[in-house]
Amino acid sequence: MNYPDLARRVIRLEIEELERLHERIGEAFSQAIQMLQDCLATRGKIIVCGVGKSGNIGRKLTATLNSTGATTVCLDVGDALHGDLGVIAPGDLAILLSYSGETSELLGILPHLKRLDLPMIAITGGASSTLARTAHCVLDVAVTQEACPLNLAPTASTTTMLVLCDALAMVLLEARGFKQEDFARLHPGGSLGRALLTRVADVMRHGDQVAIVTPSTTVQDALQAMTQARSGAAIVRYPDGSLAGVFTHGDFVRAFQKDHTIAPHPVADHMTPRPVSIQADKLAAEVLSTLQKNRVDDVVVIDSEGRPVGLVDTQDLTRLRLV
Repeated sequence: MNYPDLARRVIRLEIEELERLHERIGEAFSQAIQMLQDCLATRGKIIVCGVGKSGNIGRKLTATLNSTGATTVCLDVGDALHGDLGVIAPGDLAILLSYSGETSELLGILPHLKRLDLPMIAITGGASSTLARTAHCVLDVAVTQEACPLNLAPTASTTTMLVLCDALAMVLLEARGFKQEDFARLHPGGSLGRALLTRVADVMRHGDQVAIVTPSTTVQDALQAMTQARSGAAIVRYPDGSLAGVFTHGDFVRAFQKDHTIAPHPVADHMTPRPVSIQADKLAAEVLSTLQKNRVDDVVVIDSEGRPVGLVDTQDLTRLRLV
């Protein structure tokens, strides 16, 4: 038995079902987004209900929507019938998840949702089901088969439902103009939140923490300045204060491998001209992206006129728990 081949079969089958979902996305999806926008515009809540595997996906959808600024409550169907319907208020909207569309527990609360005049979006594989006939908008997540070799365990169907929920949340995010700064305010405790709330000027090295030399400074003196600053790079600055380049430990190693007598050479002969730089008022998240995109360990921080004012070392971001 070839286990990797079996795994690839499962993955391929689920990809094929997602491709079918991709082709089905259309007017009903647009209607659902508009309904969600209308709800949030009046400060309504999104009420998510599901049972079993669909309930697990509903909890994930609830967490994603809340983390992107859309107030959402995951309502347990059993609790709803014993008092928790009180969480629903005028202006709210319900997202109901059931692959069959005939889940008895979920159907049990439909009359109460109708009595409360709640707009309903159904996410179901049963286009002709009771749930679909009751809802105001139906999003079809039907699959032709499960990835289970017995065609029994919910696999492709749960993947399709989960991906559609992600699509709803992300399109709603874009439609509402949700920005990085908004995300950061809702995630202040994590590294991503800190990176999105912190400016480069707040994390950069400056003053005695930065080695600053001129193009005529010798390699030996530049290395000494780097040692004193405990930095892996030195900013090379022209006498008028403008940026000439950067001289890193890597630049030294590469040059020394070619010529062991470089100590008295001017650092301009071995520096990196036009180094990677970022403005001091940018978000720390942007310097993270800059470091990764350019595959460097140090980024020169510049002011609005392009003059160097500091340095960001990738190790500093780790120390500050920004990565």
